[in-house]
Amino acid sequence: MTMTKSVMDEYNDMCCVQVIDFGSSCYEPERMYTYIQSRFYRAPEVILGARYGMPIDMWSLGCILAELVTGFPLLPGEDEGDQLACIMELRGMPPAKLIEAGKRSKNFFHPTIKGFPRYCGVTIHPDGTIGMGAGKSRRGKPRGPPGSKELFIALKGRGDAHFVDFVRRCLEWDPEKRMTPAVALRHSWLRRRLPHPPEEKVELRTSAPPSSRSSSKPNPLSSSNKISSEERTSTINSRQSRQSHTSQSTKLPQIPKISLT
Repeated sequence: MTMTKSVMDEYNDMCCVQVIDFGSSCYEPERMYTYIQSRFYRAPEVILGARYGMPIDMWSLGCILAELVTGFPLLPGEDEGDQLACIMELRGMPPAKLIEAGKRSKNFFHPTIKGFPRYCGVTIHPDGTIGMGAGKSRRGKPRGPPGSKELFIALKGRGDAHFVDFVRRCLEWDPEKRMTPAVALRHSWLRRRLPHPPEEKVELRTSAPPSSRSSSKPNPLSSSNKISSEERTSTINSRQSRQSHTSQSTKLPQIPKISLT
């Protein structure tokens, strides 16, 4: 399909951010999909099969910001199990209530050793303590035990402390503790780029208060000084006729041309 656009339309297209692809979007009270979000940006509650809502978008935002800074996916899982392993390697163990709320948690955690992830090598010591070691993905990529990778290292040392904290608060395990959009707008990382806090309102004065000098003069638009349209028209016509009469009465005779021989 060929479309013709003006120069202004093309300029607006280049300067405006357009949000597209709402194929899997839905309102929170309405139907929820079992498969949602691309794997690299998928929130843990979606992977575990727990109830999810708007906080999953904040999780995706943190992953996308990290990728924009480094140029690489922050959590490049090969499948859902490896995706959860990447998350645990970076953010530690999930809270117990999130594991219990997930309908698919048994696919990722040992059923006999409660709360231990399947991807880790589990060692039972003689004293009865259990240790977790590193694991590997299906393609042989090493995955450290939970909490073994620092976020600042995962970001390749890019971004200041404000940015690292912003991403960390987007990647909270507990959706209830995860940063909301309203809190994100007041975060110190964004506050340096905003003209004023979002909760403040800028009041613009539409007119200046009248001074004492201007108030002493009569208002030309007051009722006593108004002139009707008929009076204004008659005045203009009489002025034009008077000017026409004056121009005719003062017209000088033409001087005849005299030829010199």
